[in-house]
Amino acid sequence: MDQQQKEMPTKYNPKDTEAKWYDYWVKGKFFEATGDENKTPYSIVIPPPNVTGKLHLGHAWDATLQDILARTKRMQGYDTLWLPGMDHAGIATQAKVEAKLKEEGVTRYDLGREAFVEKTWEWKEEYAQFIRDQWSKIGISVDYSRERFTLDKGLSKAVNEVFVKLYNKGLIYRGEYIINWDPATKTALSDIEVIHEDVQGAFYHMNYPLTDGSGEIEVATTRPETMLGDTAVAVHPQDERYAHLIGKTVTLPILGREIKIVADDYVDMEFGSGAVKITPAHDPNDFEIGNRHNLERVLVMNEDGTMNENAGKYNGLDRFECRKQIVADLQEQGVLFKIEEHTHSVGHSERSGAVVEPYLSTQWFVNMQPLADAAIELQKTEDKVNFVPDRFEKTYLRWMENIRDWCISRQLWWGHRIPAWYHKETGEIYVGHEAPEDAENWKQDDDVLDTWFSSALWPFSTMGWPDEEAVDFKRFYPTSALVTGYDIIFFWVSRMIFQGIEFTGERPFNDVLIHGLIRAADGRKMSKSLGNGVDPQEVIDKYGTDALRFFLTTGSSPGNDLRFYWEKVEATWNFGNKIWNASRFALMNMEFLDYHDINLSGEKSVADKWILTRLQETIKDVTRLIDKYEFGEVGRLLYTFIWDDLCDWYIEMAKLSLYGEDEEAKKTTRSVLAYVLDQTMRMLHPIMPFITEEIWQHLPHEGDSITVAAWPVVHSEFIFEESIEDMNQLKEVIRAVRNVRSELNVPMSKQIELLIRPANDQLQEQLTRGQAFIEKFCNPSKLDISTTIQAPEKSMSQVLSGVELFLPLAGLLNIEEEVARLEKELTRLTKEVERVDKKLSNQGFVAKAPAHVIEEEKKKQADYSEQRKIVEARIAELQA
Repeated sequence: MDQQQKEMPTKYNPKDTEAKWYDYWVKGKFFEATGDENKTPYSIVIPPPNVTGKLHLGHAWDATLQDILARTKRMQGYDTLWLPGMDHAGIATQAKVEAKLKEEGVTRYDLGREAFVEKTWEWKEEYAQFIRDQWSKIGISVDYSRERFTLDKGLSKAVNEVFVKLYNKGLIYRGEYIINWDPATKTALSDIEVIHEDVQGAFYHMNYPLTDGSGEIEVATTRPETMLGDTAVAVHPQDERYAHLIGKTVTLPILGREIKIVADDYVDMEFGSGAVKITPAHDPNDFEIGNRHNLERVLVMNEDGTMNENAGKYNGLDRFECRKQIVADLQEQGVLFKIEEHTHSVGHSERSGAVVEPYLSTQWFVNMQPLADAAIELQKTEDKVNFVPDRFEKTYLRWMENIRDWCISRQLWWGHRIPAWYHKETGEIYVGHEAPEDAENWKQDDDVLDTWFSSALWPFSTMGWPDEEAVDFKRFYPTSALVTGYDIIFFWVSRMIFQGIEFTGERPFNDVLIHGLIRAADGRKMSKSLGNGVDPQEVIDKYGTDALRFFLTTGSSPGNDLRFYWEKVEATWNFGNKIWNASRFALMNMEFLDYHDINLSGEKSVADKWILTRLQETIKDVTRLIDKYEFGEVGRLLYTFIWDDLCDWYIEMAKLSLYGEDEEAKKTTRSVLAYVLDQTMRMLHPIMPFITEEIWQHLPHEGDSITVAAWPVVHSEFIFEESIEDMNQLKEVIRAVRNVRSELNVPMSKQIELLIRPANDQLQEQLTRGQAFIEKFCNPSKLDISTTIQAPEKSMSQVLSGVELFLPLAGLLNIEEEVARLEKELTRLTKEVERVDKKLSNQGFVAKAPAHVIEEEKKKQADYSEQRKIVEARIAELQA
């Protein structure tokens, strides 16, 4: 805005303000990184939200924390890139689109692959706009000119480059393995897409008869339907009970197939009967045993969880219906002799909720060990990724150290199609960026890549890689910070790190700030099923974005969960109103003060010096805490400075000059008020961007927007050390007098005599410097400040640190009540003296505590002892 706005409305209207300023910021290109070589680059990539729906409170929290960093760094003069984008979210988005089609009576197979993918792109465009609209509501300062999508052309090129390079390096392979299979969505899942839940099930104990008729062998299972795929029974080679049976066969009940008894070290002799049925096509451990003994792999299920032709008479039954029937049949045959109740952990699909089936399938895998080893080694160097809080580094390393190969193929149509082709006649596999030249003889793999495969490349693929000369890649990679929740350390953070190291030779981000989850007020996870979710738009409509952002910022410390309370959001809304009203008052008294008229060189009052000093302390602490990612402390510190120091004390004290006759004092106070408000709005801006822009545009200012105004820095010339002590003394006196008035029900409008006896000349000077403020806030008919004052008879007294107050309240003071009050105070002071004496006589404390802590305790000891003497003397006077 070119001109300072002069009039502020009486009430702050978030709705009008927020829409106006966000539009102004985007049109003004204030959020765009400039590439200015004179500036230090700073970059963040947004964790790309899925194009499956609208953003929730967790997204708002995540985005707010990133925005605090981006806005602060931009104001500090960094060339700041906050890169936005979205994730195609393969399985989740496909499920949403299929559900929509189902309502229309159509399946993806009716449409065909190409038409279905077109429909999914239409969905993406619709929901991407929802997300952009929500980003604008939350007020985030992303560079829209660089927005990316995990399926856009540039990222697809990066994905293919990575796949081809890993394949050529022998780190991607295709093989038949037991994978996690989701029968509902008919696709493979990686280990971390499986949610394990304790389920009440059973152990089914069966006797398999030896083929030679010499006896039987006991086995047990939790999934009796898989016994149709058994190809062996295994025992431990050193188990004497079964040594004579190794090499013999048993007859598989129902199907009558002969299967071998093999010896394998995997078997636990102490568990159950010491013999286990082996189903290589339906259990990961059995698969490994099967490999060692060259066992056949018999798959007895279809991809949709129904039984197949290998299941004999159960062909076509759902797996759980098959379980019921096979249990009944085995019982009838006398094979199943015991069903033992058993609670065990069962894997469920994170997306569909279906019970996951361990399933033999030909899939594509990443050989993770070499990649994990490199990531682990990086954490031993100075260039490691810094986790905040650092406890999450252990979580990350624990997963890396116990890594398993990553199944990356998904049986979906929406996603990055695997860049592999199979020769129609020879079956030869070709992997490359494009189809082979004689394309008509080759068929591309139908599967797509796991969503996290492309997301893992996000910090560098979005910057123009694999073109290593890309301007943004050269300037902004590695990124400066990543902000995300602890729930995707394994899914995303770890994968970005090992892919970043493998393909760029560097960590993808310097720091990773981990936050928790947003929970309901009772601590439960927010969910649709519980009906306890809160739409961020609902909060914004009621209280405005700034109130929501301030609550999210101050509601938790790094790494911890945050509980949502409507009352706390309302409290932050009240804070916004407090700021607004204080700013309105200040502007009404600035009389069109121009930015260039601000002059802080004049004679300053105690209050002027104090607020300038407190401002410098706040600037120093806020800047330090933002660098440490302690955003909650930043918010609390600004709240205290604005509400207590600026509004409750300084603005009230400033009225003395503003309403007085001294024109020079008036000018100085106006300048101080304008300067302090300007600097305060700048510090608060990253957390509450809208109200601070609105106020700043009304204040005397220079520049187009607070978003690009310089971040406050500490000015030593505005630090007046003595003003802190002066002001603390004045505040203590004023509070004490007000407390006495309140106790005796003497209203502020009624003047009273006030006598102040400082302990020494220095304190007398301090109090005299602030005499005008004592007169304003205590309303005395007479005020004396002197070291020689004698305590008047029948006066109320207050003993403060180095100061005694006397209020001659003839007719209002009850001597007995005053003695009782003083005796109560004497008891309190005696306890404090005893506590400090005990602390200082403790040799353990004195030996270990820092010098400044011991000095502080000694000061308290002297102070409390002195106060106790004065109170004892005062009691003696009153009782004389």
